[in-house]
Amino acid sequence: MDADERRDHPLDDEHRVSSLERLLEVYPTAPAANSLAKESATVTPSQARIIAAAPFVVIATVGDGGLDQSPRGDRPGFVVVRDERTLVIPDRRGNNRLDTLRNVVADPRVGLIFLVPGLGEELRVRGTAIVSTDPDELARHEVKGVLPASVLVVEVERVYFQCARAIKRSRLWDSESRVDPKTLPTAGTMTREAGGFASDAEAAAYDAALAERQDATLY
Repeated sequence: MDADERRDHPLDDEHRVSSLERLLEVYPTAPAANSLAKESATVTPSQARIIAAAPFVVIATVGDGGLDQSPRGDRPGFVVVRDERTLVIPDRRGNNRLDTLRNVVADPRVGLIFLVPGLGEELRVRGTAIVSTDPDELARHEVKGVLPASVLVVEVERVYFQCARAIKRSRLWDSESRVDPKTLPTAGTMTREAGGFASDAEAAAYDAALAERQDATLY
């Protein structure tokens, strides 16, 4: 979105909050002491246990194209706490867009959110990262005889847990919140609407083969 598009945005009016002073007028209550005290500069033992239990993490990065975020998932413990200031995340097989890795090479700043099914709190990590192909590190993340092409090595700057309100409001882990995938658009449909497929038949063929192809290329 360029500057002209931003100026024409329908919400760019007198109600737009455009200064820190105005923001603090909207939110006049200071943060609770505990919400500030929970932040640490290193990974504590209890935080390390959360990371070890997490099968899912979202990685936020920034690059020349702007901000991005990408999910990573594997068995619990796939993100390794090397020490209190260092995390290692294997890069498993994917679509080779390399959005996250391209961004890290251009700008090392990263933000992570770890999710553990059934746990209301999420763990947030902020720091910097590098992309590494160190052979010893790759070998530590071997699965089924397959090595990751690279790992992200994250130098931790801040760690803290997010309270459970978002999970509670969304009922994310409640079994009755599960949605039947058949009621929502498929990957093929979304790709077709984005212009990636020339016909509905092409989109349907993509969907028909997708699950098997993904299962065959997890590692």
